[in-house]
Amino acid sequence: MLDLRRLRLLCEFARRGSIAATASALGYTPSAVSQQLAALEREAGLPLLDRTARSAELTDTGRRLATRSEEILALVEAAEAELSAEADVPSGRVVVTAFPTAAVAFAPALARSLRDHPDLTFVLRQTRPNDGVRQVRSGEVDIALVDDWSGRLPDHAPATLQFFHVRRDPLVLVVPPGHPMADPAEPVDLRRLRAEAWMAAPPGEPSRDAVDRLLATVGGAPPVPWEFEGLHTILSLVARGIGIAAVPALALEASDRGVVVRRIPECDLARDVYAVTRAVSVRRPSVAATLRAIYAAAQETRVRPEPGERGPDPAPIVLEADDGGSPATLA
Repeated sequence: MLDLRRLRLLCEFARRGSIAATASALGYTPSAVSQQLAALEREAGLPLLDRTARSAELTDTGRRLATRSEEILALVEAAEAELSAEADVPSGRVVVTAFPTAAVAFAPALARSLRDHPDLTFVLRQTRPNDGVRQVRSGEVDIALVDDWSGRLPDHAPATLQFFHVRRDPLVLVVPPGHPMADPAEPVDLRRLRAEAWMAAPPGEPSRDAVDRLLATVGGAPPVPWEFEGLHTILSLVARGIGIAAVPALALEASDRGVVVRRIPECDLARDVYAVTRAVSVRRPSVAATLRAIYAAAQETRVRPEPGERGPDPAPIVLEADDGGSPATLA
């Protein structure tokens, strides 16, 4: 009998290409991964890996089993989802991973919504950039909250995953309370701010790329004199009058940083926030209830319009039914 946990590990090895990378992705030691794959070979009765002193790669048999394992694991989860749907009551354990600002911003609203389901156990973890989709695909988590500045994330997604757009998160200007542009009657003019002390994340971070693109629209600016890991650190320094910054609006939630927030006119720089889950998981009442709670949390944290400005009406998320039934709306 083939062990499902080992089949899942084989799938991850097929995606990662090495025992070390698989161990790092799953939080195991390389020795533990090697032992589990060896145990799977004994269960299969055939060699699945070609090993050398420094590397390992799948045999043809290993590749075929990895492909079949993806199908087997999907079928098992589909069967579990059908059984769970019969109960029609959110129950069991749901694990969600999120990028840091979403985890901090959404946690209060999620806790309020999900306490209405006493049989549901909810786990929220923070994850490193770009890990969320992989963790959902590998089965480590049920839902991932991911952000995308490119506008193209779902276009190349595997068919086994489903993406739900939960909000658009615009880049906003933050200045200290005593700054001239802290006055809402004062128009925001980036050209007047080019020579100021800008603070941003280090180069290569998505939010830093967005700030560089923003300043490029007004001819660029002197090199950013202050670079800090963590948007909350940047906000605390702006509050102390050390400089100014442009950050995603979501970073301002669940914190009292003493800064003034201004919309940036004619700026379409924003990130899209998605909830990602395996397509077969959507039928589980626990996953569906959590997705609805995430959507509600995202609407609570939308950036508020400035006086005289009307914010966009959020579009509901629709959960398409896999069995031909009526789709469910997250609203």
